[in-house]
Amino acid sequence: MPDDVLFEKRPDGVGLITLNRPDTLNAMGGMLIPMLGEILDQCENDREVRCVAITGAGRGFCAGGDVRGMQARNDGPPGRAERADSNPVARMVSSLERNTELLRGWHDATSLRLHTMGKPTVALVNGVAVGAGFSVALACDIRIASERARFGTAFRNVGLSGDFGGSYLLPRVIGSGRAREMYFTAEIIDAQRSLELGIANRVVAHDDLLPAGLEFCAKLAAGPTATYGRMKKNLNLGETATFAEVLDHEALMMRLSGLSADSREAVRAFVEKREPSFVGE
Repeated sequence: MPDDVLFEKRPDGVGLITLNRPDTLNAMGGMLIPMLGEILDQCENDREVRCVAITGAGRGFCAGGDVRGMQARNDGPPGRAERADSNPVARMVSSLERNTELLRGWHDATSLRLHTMGKPTVALVNGVAVGAGFSVALACDIRIASERARFGTAFRNVGLSGDFGGSYLLPRVIGSGRAREMYFTAEIIDAQRSLELGIANRVVAHDDLLPAGLEFCAKLAAGPTATYGRMKKNLNLGETATFAEVLDHEALMMRLSGLSADSREAVRAFVEKREPSFVGE
C-alpha cells in the first residue's frame, strides 16, 4: 500500500492524519484522496478517536489537484469505455457522468465527512492550502495556521470552477463578496490576513504548530464528544434553516444531551466542585 496518507491514533484520543506527498506539496494525486476517505471513515466509526486533526508533510498542507496528473490525462488516449462507444457525443456524456460520480464520491468521503462528522475536526495548516486543499481545510471545524500558511482558491489559474465544497464553505466564513473575490482573482493570502478574515481561528509560530495544535486537539478530545456532535448538527443546520427550525432542533438536541452520561457527570462534578471526567457519551 502507498503511504500517501499517514495515520496516528494517539493515546489522548486524537486521530492525527498527515497528507504525505511532500514532493507535490501534498497535491491530490496518487492514492491520497481514496486513502484520506478511508481513514476518515475509520476515525468516524472509532469511539476511541474523539478529535480528528489533519496536517501536511513537508512545506505544504495541500496544493489541491495534481495539475501534472491532469495534463497526463488530457494528453493520454481515451479510456476503454470511451473507445467502445463510436459516437463522440455519447462518449463525452458517458465520460462526464462517470467522472462526476467519482468526484462526488470523493467529496462525500472527505469534505462532507469532515463537516458533518460527530466529533471535532481540526486543520493544522503548516503551509500552502490552495484549491481543493483550501476547501478541505475549510471543511474542518477549526483551522490553526502556521505563520507560514498561505490560502487561496487557485481554481481560475487552471480554468476550473472549484470543488470539495469551497463555494459553500468560504462564503459562510468570510462573506459572499470576499469569497467571490478570492474565487475570481485567485489571490493568495498570508496567515495574518487569514486570521483577520476569520479563515484561521488562530496563528502560531511555525515550529509550534504541531505541538500547540495537538495540545488544542487533546483538550477537545477530553471533552463531551457526543455533545460536540449535537453542537455541530445545530450549527450546520443553522447555515440553511429558518430560526424556528433551528430552535426546534436545539430543543431536541438539548434534551438528548441532558440524558447523556457526560451531562450527568458534568452536573455531578459541578455540585462536587471538581473537574468533570468526560467519556464521550
